[in-house]
Amino acid sequence: MDLSSEKVQRVLSKYKFHDVAVEELQKIHRIYPAMKPTTGTYTFTDSTQKDLLKLIGNLPVKYGGHTYNFPIQLWLIDSFPFTPPICLLRPTPNMVIREGKHVDARGRIFLPGLSSWDYPKSSVVGLLTEMIAKFEEDPPLSSKTTGSSQDPHDLLAFVSNLQINDGTVRHHSQPLNKVSVIGGGDLGMASVMSILSKCKVDKLVFIDVAESSTKGGSTDLEIFNLPNVEVSRDFSASAGSKVVVVTANAWSSEQSYASVVQTNVDLYRGFIPNLARLSPSAVMLIASQPVDIMTHVAWRQSGLPPTQVIGAGCNLDSERLSHILDINLNIHKQAWVIGELSDNKVAVMSNTGLSSSVRPEIAGSSSTKPLLDRAFELMKNRGQRSWSVGLSIADITNSVLTDKKKTHSVSTLAQGWGGIGTEVFLSLPCSMGSNGSTRLAGVSLGQEEDSKLRDSVTSLSNLMSQLRI
Repeated sequence: MDLSSEKVQRVLSKYKFHDVAVEELQKIHRIYPAMKPTTGTYTFTDSTQKDLLKLIGNLPVKYGGHTYNFPIQLWLIDSFPFTPPICLLRPTPNMVIREGKHVDARGRIFLPGLSSWDYPKSSVVGLLTEMIAKFEEDPPLSSKTTGSSQDPHDLLAFVSNLQINDGTVRHHSQPLNKVSVIGGGDLGMASVMSILSKCKVDKLVFIDVAESSTKGGSTDLEIFNLPNVEVSRDFSASAGSKVVVVTANAWSSEQSYASVVQTNVDLYRGFIPNLARLSPSAVMLIASQPVDIMTHVAWRQSGLPPTQVIGAGCNLDSERLSHILDINLNIHKQAWVIGELSDNKVAVMSNTGLSSSVRPEIAGSSSTKPLLDRAFELMKNRGQRSWSVGLSIADITNSVLTDKKKTHSVSTLAQGWGGIGTEVFLSLPCSMGSNGSTRLAGVSLGQEEDSKLRDSVTSLSNLMSQLRI
């Protein structure tokens, strides 16, 4: 591999493991001589830029008895080969990207070998071999077609880029209603079944996390082969999801509460950043415990906007409260339970009716407190079982998939709401749609309710300060 050009030498000299990187590049050249080194400026998701080395070339892929050259580029981070390359397709003007399990709409390539990269066991040579195998199963590029195209291979490419669903034809680039559930056990399975019942999904991916203490269900799902359900142990299967539900927990035998929660934080660190990279436009819905803390942790680790990371929080209690007001007390207004999912949670009511098309607002607490206290009494002793939480998760998921703009009480960044100055996550009424959550405006609470909210802010903030995110 020719690394003698001045630009390549200048950029390569800044690599932390220069000699090892050069050795790896020579290995790549021996097996894949068509991959050529060049330089460029890469822009990361946080808008920072860096001059990096990249490999460009064509990957030979056999499909339908023919060999096609798929143009790719691999950006090598300056800690290469100890960090994996950023892999992208380089479609020519007459090519179109086919979004799928291993490629997103922008041409970013996701493979098991990238998510489990561990040098020296992992190498670019092995990665390119894996890439060819995956692309032969599901080609990520096809030819653009015109009305005058007579080439049968172009027609085949066009047909392979279509999907037929419910008797209608649509182009593959149209976004799928794809949901991924991360974590097995009772809650993971309850979420899967509830989402399948409540939501219209094109694909549901279920990933059982090996390190989680809440495991199980994946084998049964494989045995009974439910429609539109894919069972996987590879996080890359979640790529392109609209909603990512996380139910995984990893409880330890540690004595202190902070140590127990830290085991969940450590578990999250192993997959949350990867999930966010695989589905950067997804709404991440957290159901792990303690939900307010773990939603905060997921937001920090994912790098996603706070509107895209929410927790199931007090949504179940809120739906129960509204039902009791409507059926038992003949009060036909939506109500929400807000605050921490603990004894400090408080209730608020909407100023509009259940059937109103006007965006709801939170009513003042003085006039609604007696009714809400009575409804709260009727709610006592209703536990949060897995199936009931699963139904609540499905309801929130449905609001995102259908862009319903229904108001749910979900755990969200509360900083700036109702005078809260601390970075903390609490359940607040949020309008939920395809772009995530939008908080309703804050309101002055009564002294008792405000005190409970402030106590929660303090306790949650103290616990977060003890955790290694």
